[in-house]
Amino acid sequence: MRAADSLELTVVVPTFDERENIVPLLAKLEQALRDVVWEVIFVDDDSPDGTAHFVKDLAAKDAHIRCLHRVGRRGLAGAVVEGAMASASPIIAVMDADLQHDESLLPAMLDLIERDQAELVIASRYLAPNGAKDGFSAMRGAGSRFAAWLARWVLGVEVSDPVSGFFMIRRGAIEAVAPRVSDQGFKILFDIIACQKRPLRIVELPYVFRERRFGRSKLDGRIVVDYLGLILARLSGGLLPPRALLFFLVGFTGLAVHLAVLRLLLNFGLTFGLSQFDAAVTAMTSNFLLNNAITYRDRRLVGVALVTGYLRFCALCGVGLVANIAVADLVHGLTPAWWLAGTAGALFGAVWNYVSTSLAVW
Repeated sequence: MRAADSLELTVVVPTFDERENIVPLLAKLEQALRDVVWEVIFVDDDSPDGTAHFVKDLAAKDAHIRCLHRVGRRGLAGAVVEGAMASASPIIAVMDADLQHDESLLPAMLDLIERDQAELVIASRYLAPNGAKDGFSAMRGAGSRFAAWLARWVLGVEVSDPVSGFFMIRRGAIEAVAPRVSDQGFKILFDIIACQKRPLRIVELPYVFRERRFGRSKLDGRIVVDYLGLILARLSGGLLPPRALLFFLVGFTGLAVHLAVLRLLLNFGLTFGLSQFDAAVTAMTSNFLLNNAITYRDRRLVGVALVTGYLRFCALCGVGLVANIAVADLVHGLTPAWWLAGTAGALFGAVWNYVSTSLAVW
């Protein structure tokens, strides 16, 4: 890239354990973008395989390459936003490092935006015949299609792949919504579309989703839960952040654990008071472990921090229980509606638990 040239395009590539894919991807980008003034920003979440250090070594010799090395932060969505905000080019492309995306589509995507025929160009796996056949297992393919249908239903837009990880957009469209998008999860495109104040002009281009060559997919059950939390957050109009919704959903599972343990202990002949105490401690422990594994997995506690975090969690939830009872009693003194008083107490306790543990535990 010559110093006098104006930067046209930044390709943002989030990475985690993708070292083996970096050189092949760079070769493909060089070939596809030979007539474009471009750069690539690898945003690495402190990969154990040394991806960030490998990219930095390459960047020292090639002006096309930059690296953002994130420590203590995780998640593709946050990585995409940070990469876009670090760029000075007017147009941002987002793609994975796993070589499943077709880089040869980038010039056509860029042309559509530069000629102002689109503000967002999505590379869709579902427009080409068998576009996703090679890159997905049957189960993952079915899950991806359901995720796309769910996103279309929530967004109310007629696009085939609103959860694609391969798209191009003007940087300003990301900057406009950066304070509102969730930094969790994998479906950043869905969130960017959902947070816009006005609908973007969208064009889709078909491509064939390739089979992964190196490494392994990052998709797991926790990412699915993150996506459902994001869907619920957008259905609430952004009133509740995805992390809060996941925390409350975990709380509902805690209620089920509590009741199951209570019934079991009563069947063994324990007194109600002792059974209730043991059930409460078991449910609290379950809530802590699930929140640590799912809700706060990007801040997951391990080792000694796991033990001290658990003790703080129990103490703060104990305060939440006292607050729950106090608020319920206050409301019950104002109205005979027991259900309203109980609900008010439960909601206050849940909000206290979320806010206090978010600040003091994770």
